[in-house]
Amino acid sequence: MRPPFLSAAPVASTPEARLIERCRAGDTGGFDELMAQNQNRVFNLCLWLLRDHEAATDATQEVFIRAFRGLHNFRGDCAFSTWLHRIAVNISSDHATRRQRTPVPLSTLETDDSPLPEPVSHGDEPGEALARRERRQAVRAALESLPDHHRLVLVLFDIQGHAYEDIAQILELPMGTVKSRLNRARSALREKLEACRELFED
Repeated sequence: MRPPFLSAAPVASTPEARLIERCRAGDTGGFDELMAQNQNRVFNLCLWLLRDHEAATDATQEVFIRAFRGLHNFRGDCAFSTWLHRIAVNISSDHATRRQRTPVPLSTLETDDSPLPEPVSHGDEPGEALARRERRQAVRAALESLPDHHRLVLVLFDIQGHAYEDIAQILELPMGTVKSRLNRARSALREKLEACRELFED
């Protein structure tokens, strides 16, 4: 049975919009392409929030199922990826409240997104590569220890590179609240990293 997407409001004519319209017309291949374009970033966000690979995999599946079923609600007033991330945040929050939170190894947070802005140089000396790895581990550990709302805004802005406007739409918060929360989260992260400050000194 064809899903009732045809009554939805049209969105702007972009490659992404054309994929959405294909899906609304009953072409599931269009949604497969949308999923392929967004899957890794959605999974990484779920992984940062849930801190468990299996739970993040389940949450990611649920995100795309909910998005497919609710595509008629997408009005094009934000990017499709922004809408997906909003769904991912909500689903991850639901999953987190339903499961017992237990510590997990930091190795499970080896996502495609890096919390460190340093580029990898093929000319690194072994000591420089080790220092970079230690800094990365320190940042991951510090992020892991932050409250969920602080970790979330840092992941969205500093790791995944969303603009303030996108984060405000994802979290359904005023932009001023997003900016102040990001400032507080960065301050909290700096405090967590104070114990290993020597790792970040030249």
